[in-house]
Amino acid sequence: MITSRRTLLLLSTGIVLCIGRSFATDWPHWRGPFLNGSTDEKNLPAAWGKTENIKWVASMPGLSSATAVIAGGRVFLSSTDREGDDLLALCLDARSGKELWRRKLGTSSREVPRNNPATPSPVTDGKSVFFMYGSGDLAALDYEGNILWSRNIEAEYGNISIKYGYSSSPLLYDGRLYVLIQRRHTAYRPPKSTTLDAFMLAIDPKTGKNIWKQPRETDALNESLDSYSSPIVHEYAGRAEILVIGADYITANDPVTGRQFWRYGYSQQKGTRDRNISSPVAGEGLVFGVPPRGRKGLLALKSGGEQTLADARIAWRFEGPGPDCSTPLYYRGNIYILADRKGGVLTCLDARTGRQKWQGELGGGAPWWASITAGDGKLYCVSEAAEAVVLLAGDDRFEVLCRIDMEDKPVKASVAIADGHLFIRTASKLVCVGG
Repeated sequence: MITSRRTLLLLSTGIVLCIGRSFATDWPHWRGPFLNGSTDEKNLPAAWGKTENIKWVASMPGLSSATAVIAGGRVFLSSTDREGDDLLALCLDARSGKELWRRKLGTSSREVPRNNPATPSPVTDGKSVFFMYGSGDLAALDYEGNILWSRNIEAEYGNISIKYGYSSSPLLYDGRLYVLIQRRHTAYRPPKSTTLDAFMLAIDPKTGKNIWKQPRETDALNESLDSYSSPIVHEYAGRAEILVIGADYITANDPVTGRQFWRYGYSQQKGTRDRNISSPVAGEGLVFGVPPRGRKGLLALKSGGEQTLADARIAWRFEGPGPDCSTPLYYRGNIYILADRKGGVLTCLDARTGRQKWQGELGGGAPWWASITAGDGKLYCVSEAAEAVVLLAGDDRFEVLCRIDMEDKPVKASVAIADGHLFIRTASKLVCVGG
């Protein structure tokens, strides 16, 4: 059972996953139990080696950028199959790494640059688990691997293959499953169409049927319509909002009806290549988003509001180095932003004011695409070259606690944390780190 302290913590953060059970020691969504990249777990490892502090290692059937999700003692992962075109759902025992089941949920021979169809992370409510793939295949399974329902979003609504491949992870909140499709009206490949729309679906997780379909209107141009980000939920002042970034706007929608509460246009000069990858994050009554393509900065908007927000809703801006792919982390009153190109510049900002507390370079010759994860006063980062770095999540200084070469590149998935352990997806393995 969830302790009263953890229940209060969940409520105070304004992020409650209301379908079934979701323990603070679980990692049910790719950004964790609070949807901001953090956990309240304690006694997490600060260092490990090739064998030191490694609990188990499990082989993966193929490449994937999907982050593992963990709940109820089980680990769920999406994967390609290096032997063919199958798209797989995997379930492992969290204690031993033993594979409990795998299911083929789709196939795809589609090739996109720097990506694959198994990039979206699954999501779980502690009873069922939901998988989405770049092929459009969407399915619900129970914890024994039985398929409860399945459908193909692409077959229903047209091609969703944006230039670098569909990458948005689904969201569970308050009895609904949310799936976001942001794409060019003229699709990249396969055959072009001029009738494709961008939208968000709310789906009944028990039946797989639509509750609503909300159009996502935009005046963005060409590749700026493409977005690889994932929706998150934010609760503030008694109102829940589904936050989305991409196609030149940050928007907030009503989780119950789909109605748009507000939008803010972050692209004053319309470009044609301003696709967005990073997802939004919320904390301290603010909504945070980064500009596209690794441009400088981070934007903090005051929560709430209606219709089209003016610049007066901006609480503060950060004009320093920003990410292309990595989603910012909110943890213990700070926002951490990782400029994820080669070198990996990490900046700690006061979430309320935007004041810079420290900045440092992670180093290495590879990008740091994976999003930052935090717990137990530590920050966890991993580079595409499989170098993991553990840092102190303090206010005072940039301090590296440990560097570890995982020796299995490329790595694009973020670190997941559950039950005192780290779960790190490398090119061919899932590694469980902890005592």
